[in-house]
Amino acid sequence: MNQVVKYIRSLYRDRRMIRDLAVNDFRVRYAGSYFGILWAFVQPVVTILVYWFVFSVGFRADTGDLNIPFVLYLVAGIIPWFFFQDSMVGGTSSLLEYNYLVKKVVFHIHVLPVVKLVSALIVHGFFVLFTLVLFTLYGRFPGFSCVQMLYYCFCAACLGLGICYTTSAVTVLFRDLSQIVQISLQVGVWLTPIMWVDKTALAAHPVLAKLLKLNPMYYVVSGYRDSLIFHTGFWHKPLWTIYFWAVTGILFLFGGWVFGRLKVHFADVL
Repeated sequence: MNQVVKYIRSLYRDRRMIRDLAVNDFRVRYAGSYFGILWAFVQPVVTILVYWFVFSVGFRADTGDLNIPFVLYLVAGIIPWFFFQDSMVGGTSSLLEYNYLVKKVVFHIHVLPVVKLVSALIVHGFFVLFTLVLFTLYGRFPGFSCVQMLYYCFCAACLGLGICYTTSAVTVLFRDLSQIVQISLQVGVWLTPIMWVDKTALAAHPVLAKLLKLNPMYYVVSGYRDSLIFHTGFWHKPLWTIYFWAVTGILFLFGGWVFGRLKVHFADVL
């Protein structure tokens, strides 16, 4: 518990540095390109449009008795996944990308995955606004329940950061892990109810439905939809909430342990 308190205090102490590094990271990511940071928003929007066209026009997917346009159901689930994906990819490579800071003795290297997380949060904020505008255009503004997305955003951030402390540390010694993470994310998007309606697609497979709910991001994606579509509070599913935070807590503690054990080797390897 003392280690957790020290960690939170260190992040608060370095909050300005984290903010400055995150803003700079967001800017330099697309430095040199003609449209600059616009690419950070264009690529996810194009991905959403492609998925919407394939599943709404091509395969003619619908939401069954939920009585909501599929594009709204899709967007509500995919924006937290984009955030988690960006956090994971960026956080995993954070120590390699900022190797010149890792070699500095006085620099607190544990903030680097957080920097990538905050950088991804900038783009996520735009897509939350985009989603609210889209829902409004369809005449389905979620109202006060959309505030609950702040909680689920925090859930995704804690989950991603906990995993990234492990992946970022191991990637320094085993560079192939970054490719494994990206492949896992490509598979993970299909193991989460994003492109399909879980209440209808898995109605005939109750065991499989329960197994898929072991994926912590299932909880987050469902939570965004509860906030935007179903207006259901997270306190209405206490057991699932306890499970999520138990898994996230274990991943966070394990990640901190791995990071602490391996950080003495970072400067030598990098």
